[in-house]
Amino acid sequence: MNGRRTPVPRRGALRAAAGALLAGTVTPGCAANGGVTHAPQKPRDTPEARAVPRPAPVPRRFPGQPVQVEHGPRDRARVALTFHGAGDPALARAVLAEAERAGARLTVLAVGSWLDEHPGMARRILDGGHDLGNHTQSHLDINAMDETRAYAEITGCAQRLRRLTGSIGTWFRPSRARYATPLVQGLARRAGYPHVLSYDVDSLDFTSPGVAAVTRKVAGELRNGSVVSLHFGYRDSVAALPLLLTEIGRRQLRAVTTTELLT
Repeated sequence: MNGRRTPVPRRGALRAAAGALLAGTVTPGCAANGGVTHAPQKPRDTPEARAVPRPAPVPRRFPGQPVQVEHGPRDRARVALTFHGAGDPALARAVLAEAERAGARLTVLAVGSWLDEHPGMARRILDGGHDLGNHTQSHLDINAMDETRAYAEITGCAQRLRRLTGSIGTWFRPSRARYATPLVQGLARRAGYPHVLSYDVDSLDFTSPGVAAVTRKVAGELRNGSVVSLHFGYRDSVAALPLLLTEIGRRQLRAVTTTELLT
């Protein structure tokens, strides 16, 4: 809401006010229990609660881009911060909230088993305006798997994303690997993902090197079009994000979703 008022008949104004109050009590993605996520519960028996959320964005093909995307255009002042979606959901919410306060949008590649444990995170990510994608079901070394097992890892996560959001997600990133093998690239296409998302800046936050090291590593390699690899499940990432967003702003860059980066 932008606070502007539009003259309407008295009855219409009352209906609008009632609707606004109701919306304030059922805001998607807000947990009334202090952020603890539980298994899905039966919705309240109201028209609003019974409404089906709008389906999430679906994968897109970007003409001119390779199957395996490492970065976006180098002539535009945009970067994409991408996050491995797993770990403590409280840390994930902290990262999302910090990004949103700064007007930044992220790309989250969710692990299917994480979504099984924290199904509310899928909508929380989307409701914040972020990209949501597939990072396999179990986060094992997908490049080392045979065709049948690797395809099951991709489609397993895709099925969970579709059940939770109406879409298989906008991106696929291989697990335990920066690059997907030709076999995994082909399996991702078969599952519905025209591109595989890699990255050109690795924060190494998963090694827990400390906030200063994470910030220094990313800042030293960041440039127009960069795709940065980060992780939800590490406190260094949460603490480093405000510093990274400040550095991005100082360089007059914008932190956008990967979809925006390539559009």
